[in-house]
Order: sequence, then C-alpha cells, then structure tokens
Amino acid sequence: MTNTSNDHRIMSAEIAESMAEAGPRFDLDSPEWYLNRELTWLEFNRRVLHEASDRRNPLLERVKFLAILSSNLDEFFMKRIGGLKQQVGAGVHELSVDGRTPAEQIDACHAMVKDIKRDQRRLGAELKGLLWREGIRIAGYDALTPDQQAMVQQHYMRNIYPLVTPMVMDPAHPFPFISNLSLNLLVTIQRPDGKGNALVRIKVPTGAGVPRFLQVGDDTLYVPLEDVIAHNLQRLFPGIQIERWDLFRVTRNAITERSEEQANDLLELIESELRERKFAPIVRLEVSRGMPPVHRGMLAAEMGLDEQIDVFEVDGLMQKRDLFQIASIDRQDLHDTPHHPVDNAKIVGVPNLFHLIRRQGPILLQHPYESFATTVERFVREAARDPKVLAIKMTLYRTAEKSRIVDYLMEAAHNGKQVMVAVELKARFDESANIRWANQMEEQGIHVSYGVVGLKTHSKVVFVLRQDYNGLRRYAHFGTGNYHSGTARIYADMGVLTCDADLGEDLTELFNFLTTGFVPNRDYKKLLPAPKHLKKGLLERIRREIDGHSEQSPGLIQFKMNALEDKDVTRALYEASMAGVKVDLIVRDTCRLRPGISGLSDNVRVLSIVGRFLEHARIFYFRNGGDEEYFIGSADCMRRNLESRVETVVPVEQAPLRKSLRQILDVQLDDHRSAWEMQADGSYVQRTPGRRRDKRSSQDKLIAMAEKRLKAASRLGKKTKKRAGAAG
Repeated sequence: MTNTSNDHRIMSAEIAESMAEAGPRFDLDSPEWYLNRELTWLEFNRRVLHEASDRRNPLLERVKFLAILSSNLDEFFMKRIGGLKQQVGAGVHELSVDGRTPAEQIDACHAMVKDIKRDQRRLGAELKGLLWREGIRIAGYDALTPDQQAMVQQHYMRNIYPLVTPMVMDPAHPFPFISNLSLNLLVTIQRPDGKGNALVRIKVPTGAGVPRFLQVGDDTLYVPLEDVIAHNLQRLFPGIQIERWDLFRVTRNAITERSEEQANDLLELIESELRERKFAPIVRLEVSRGMPPVHRGMLAAEMGLDEQIDVFEVDGLMQKRDLFQIASIDRQDLHDTPHHPVDNAKIVGVPNLFHLIRRQGPILLQHPYESFATTVERFVREAARDPKVLAIKMTLYRTAEKSRIVDYLMEAAHNGKQVMVAVELKARFDESANIRWANQMEEQGIHVSYGVVGLKTHSKVVFVLRQDYNGLRRYAHFGTGNYHSGTARIYADMGVLTCDADLGEDLTELFNFLTTGFVPNRDYKKLLPAPKHLKKGLLERIRREIDGHSEQSPGLIQFKMNALEDKDVTRALYEASMAGVKVDLIVRDTCRLRPGISGLSDNVRVLSIVGRFLEHARIFYFRNGGDEEYFIGSADCMRRNLESRVETVVPVEQAPLRKSLRQILDVQLDDHRSAWEMQADGSYVQRTPGRRRDKRSSQDKLIAMAEKRLKAASRLGKKTKKRAGAAG
C-alpha cells in the first residue's frame, strides 16, 4: 500500500508543478486546508438534528431523526472515539491531515458533542410537548392515575419483574460487568444491619420482546420501563429503606481487531473479536443529572475513566435511540406520505430478465424509488431457478436478518448450480449475522470465501454465468448499496444490470482474486476496482480534466458520495479548482475540502442532502472535453476504501442510462429543500426555496420521476397490446 500511496503523492506533486503558472501558490501539505474527519462527521449530525427541529417534517418523523442522532452518536463513540483512545493509549503522536493529535481530536469532539447534546435535550422537551398535544404522552410513573399504575404494575410483575436482577456492590461483591449500551439503575439502599448504605446495580432488561416504553392499556400513553422499575423497588428490597436511584449507561470500544496475519482461521478470529468487544474498554459514561458526585466518581474510577472528560451528564430521557419505538406509532397523519417503491419501467411485465438484458442492454436501477424485490432479488431468484444458469458468484457485506437473496442462493445450490459467496466477516456490527449466514450457506453446499487477508470486501456484485443459445454469457448486478431488503427501502442507492462482455471478463478476474488473494494488480478492461486501480484511475481523470480545461472546453468534475476523506483526492480537487475546472461535490457527511477559498477552491461547491432517505449512492462524472464519463460504485473517497478494501466502480456507457444519471445529479444540485451548502470554515447553511423554485426536495422529485416512468411504460404497453390486437 505504501508504494501506491507514494505514486499518488508523486502524481499530485506533478499536477501542482504544472499549475505553477495558474495563480497564487498554496502549500497543499498545510493542515489549514483540510478539515477534520471526526468533526465534519459530527457536523453532519447537526444536520440530522435540524431535521428533528424542522417543522416542515411531520411530528413522528422529527422524533425519528432525534432517535437517529442518538444512535449515530453511540456508534461514533464506539468506533471513532474508541479508535482515538486506542491511539492515545499506544502513545501515537502522529498528526492527522488537519494537524491534530489523537488527544486533541478527542477534546474537540467532546466539546462538539456536548453542544449537540444540549440542543438535542432542548428539542426533546419541545417534541414531547408537541406529542402531548397530539394525544401521544410519555409520562413518569408518578403522573399515572392509581388505576393506571395498578395496570402497569400488574403487567410489570407478570412479564418483566422475573428478568430484573439486582446486584449489590460492596467488598463481598465486586463491581459487576456493565454491558455495552445497557441502561442501568444505581440504587442506594440502607444496609439491613444499619451499617451505612449500599449501592445496587439493576440492568433495565429492554430488548428480546421487552419494550423501553410500556403502553398503558390501549391509550397512546407510555411510561419508561426504568421508571416503572424504580417505583417498584420495594418488591426487590422488601423491608429495606431505599434512599435514592439514578441512571447510568456505558459505551464500549468497538475496535478490537487483531492481526489477520497471525490467524489460522479467520472465522475463529472474528468470533474471538466479538467476545472481546463485549468486554472492551469503556469510552463513555452517561449519568443522570443530579447523581451524587461520590457515586459518579466511583463509577468513573471503577470503569477506568477520567471523570472530567469521559463522563457526560444527561438531563431528561437517557438513551434516546429508543424513541424509534415512539416514532413507529401508527398515526399516518404524523408521518411522511407513505412511499411504495415502484417497479422498474423496463422490467415490469417482462417474463425473463436475462433475455431482456441481452436484448436491450444494461438497466439502471434506482432504490428506494424502484423496488429492490422486483429487480435485484428477482435477478438472483431467476438465476437460482433458470436451468441454463450454471454458476452464481456474489459479494456479501451486509444483508437482512431474513434474507430472500441468501434463500435463493441456497435454492440455487440445491438445484445443482455452482454457488460462491465472498462474505465479509468484518462488516462492523454485522459480524455475528454474517458468521451465521456463512455457516448456514456452507451447510447447504455453497462455497464461502472470507475475502482477502488485510482487505475488507466492500464491493456489491452478483455475477451469473448462463449457457445462452450462442455460448456462455456473463450477467451481473453492480450496486452502490448492500444486498439488504430493509435498508433498500430507506437508503438511496443505485445499481446496474448488465451482460457487457468486458465487464464479465473483469468480474472473472475479480472473483479469482477474491477466492485466492493472489495477484491483486490484474488487468481490467473497464472495471475500476480498489485497492490497485480505483484511486489511480480517479486521480488520472482529475488530471486529465485539468489538462483539457480551456475557455472553449471548460472542465467539469461532479462526485456524489458519502464521504471525501482521502487527502490525495482532496488535494487533486483543489488543484482542479485552481486550474479553473468547476467541481461539484454532493457529499453526505465527512468532507475534508474547504470550498469557496479565493484562489484555491472558489470553483468548488459542496452540498450535503439530508432527507427521509439516507443518501448512499456514489456517482463519479468527468466532462472529459465533451466525451463524458459516468461511473457508479461501492466506494467513497476515503483512504480506507481506496487503499484497504475491495471495491468496484463501474462505467455507465449507454446514452439512456447516462441521461438518467445526469437527471439525478442535476436534481440534487438544484435541491433547495433538503440541501445544505458547505462554507469555507466547514459549517453548513441550509438552502431555502425562493418564490419561483420548486419547494420539493430532490428525493420527492425522484419519487415522482420513478412513478412517471412507470406510468409512461404502462401506457406504452397498453398501446402496443392494442395495436397487436388490431393487427390480429
């Protein structure tokens, strides 16, 4: 990897040298031109929080965004803060691209998180009041009537009380293990022997069918489970004086990876890492406001935390991620208008997908605007059942708990087809699910590969080999998102179905690499795979845009992705801007580049779109002097994606498909409802629609466009049938 990185640096240096005459010189190695990865990701969460405050959104959708923010911050502490703490513990002093030590990054992140949490707390109280007006109440146990309390207590004693386990903490009972993201009561009781107080930990047993908020009868009245437990403590401690109770919660480090080089069995290694994660170091302690300082200090000391830095006081509801339960209440008037993905206009009514792809050429898919079930899942289902299909190969990074795609793969194996699946065991937080799927698939006769040592397999590809009438033909699906039916309804992704011969040859090479790990630097005709080709290909195309730029033929680069973190790509885009090339970036969250700096990035604009669907697609466009190039794929412009993962980015060459990609880019670049424009300091300003502008978000427009395509196809189909009937 080091040699590849050096090549990129040399290339960037050559570009910088060629730009010497273009205007003011900037030291592009200076940290001041690069934003911090962690802070820009937290800035994205400010935009998520804004969706919860935006009164244009229905009330329960606003509650959903509040829960999303809480879930995002949990993951941020587990992954990002956890990783930074490991660096501090290892004595790492290397500066980030933006010139910060790991410790400085942690301090800056903590300060921003506290600021976000303050706004979240204020907004939570506001939304609670608005919910009350709509008859949806979250109330404390004390606020219930005696009859309601009796009803809740009866349910609690019958269904939950047996799950509650008090654990005393004293010299005879060591400090108990506190599981990750668990909600806990810290109860202070008087000792029965009268010798002072004792502390008792009680884990709130949510999950496994036990909701966080208990519904009171048939009303939309809910009481937090921890409040019910706290007001029925006498059942746990009969005859004992209860002094007080407080809440606390811990977040553990999710980074427990060990070297694959020393592992004889990758599956065993990942299972071991999952066990270690359960007992991983704690990186955050949250306590309820008002917890006595002595108790707070005791918890911090037992967990090995710095009380001043790692302890966060929570005022009001703790663990707001559980508000997903409230957000899912069936009140359609308080939700977005229901969205039902439509069938792809080219596929609807077609009896055989393989015949269609062979006859009409590649088909572009847009999720969730178009159905995942009737496109991608159908593709795998038909492959499993088609007697002419000889083999199916695919990559699997994340999938649904109940995956029809995996079911079809197992059906294919039962039907005698050769089936190979490259399963990524290290997909963060999906490791256990992927281990389970891998074991099940192997039991059904599927060849399971765990990828290449040292590289995550992040590409999204299904490869089908079919014996057509004129010989063996290779069909494929390339996607930007996971083969997951659940996220396919809420993530905005893309895919292409194709039987392009060159891409088929490229996929043969790719899967041979995935199953052997040998010769990663293979020859590819069209595909741009990481880690050996993609970064080089992007940088070469950026340089080509610079070299070809003129007033008569202006350069244009447009990228849509989740993150821009790689320094080499960021630097190259700066150089493109300095050369006069226009650069449009639609970046969902992390972005190192500062737009709008005179002489450096005044030709760059950076947009971020936050809406009802999570923007997840990646599109790369180069004007190329009028000979335009479009690509879609699985990779973001992050160093890990470009240098440490197996990714696939595929060219889109057919005019109708390019027209669709152009529409998507133009619609999103013109979004004045859900788009935020990045400022030079890394902050964002939300665009607002003027009087004459369309007030719909780009996502709403894309919904309408998908529906329009299907209606047009339906009308055309009826006309065709009518003509055929008349001719008959």
